Amino acid sequence: MKRKPKSKPHSKRYVELVKKIDKNKAYPIEEAIKLVKETATTKFDSSIEISIRTGIDPSKTDQQIRSTALLPHGNGKKLKIAVIATPEKQKEAKEAGATIVGGEELIEEIAKTQKINFDVLLTIPEMMKNLGKVAKILGPKGLMPNPKTETVTPNIKKAVEELSKGKITFRADDTGNIHLSIGKAKYDEAKLIENYKAFMDTLLKMKPSSIKGDFIKKITLSSTMGPGIKVQI
Repeated sequence: MKRKPKSKPHSKRYVELVKKIDKNKAYPIEEAIKLVKETATTKFDSSIEISIRTGIDPSKTDQQIRSTALLPHGNGKKLKIAVIATPEKQKEAKEAGATIVGGEELIEEIAKTQKINFDVLLTIPEMMKNLGKVAKILGPKGLMPNPKTETVTPNIKKAVEELSKGKITFRADDTGNIHLSIGKAKYDEAKLIENYKAFMDTLLKMKPSSIKGDFIKKITLSSTMGPGIKVQI
């Protein structure tokens, strides 16, 4: 019988931070944000992350969640935006601030090297059929353009600008959980609360009509390398 590997002990810093949190309590968002900032004690500017356990059945097509949300203050991460489009749209993308721009040659490069050096990929409807050859590379990383996340759009300029201003894409994983960053520890409490509420408003509107039971089962807030803080639903 194989023994389970011993879990790595938490650092002294982490143990001290945990003492500030009541594990049995779900905090109002205002208190949770205050606590998460207090426990963001890394030397770098920590990300403030939210984890949501939903009651969806990911195996059911009509319960899958994949969409976008506009965070009023962005999440502090500068996205590397790639665009695959026709020459005219490529020009628009460059002017709007896209990091990587190309056409068929960019698809061929991804297929050949299988390397991904961008955070999000946008394309136009006419190019979707050409992306089939790299679907197995992009899909597992959640980077395959999809109309549901507005990453397939004729208005490339607008899409690039919105992503640069704080628009994020999110999706539920195979276990029905959603993870994303809503900002940085350096943000003041008001900005983090506004970002949190903007995302939750978007998510709650996506509740599948076929779901049985609670849509949102648990919400946890944490900073990078910090302890989890339960948030009131």
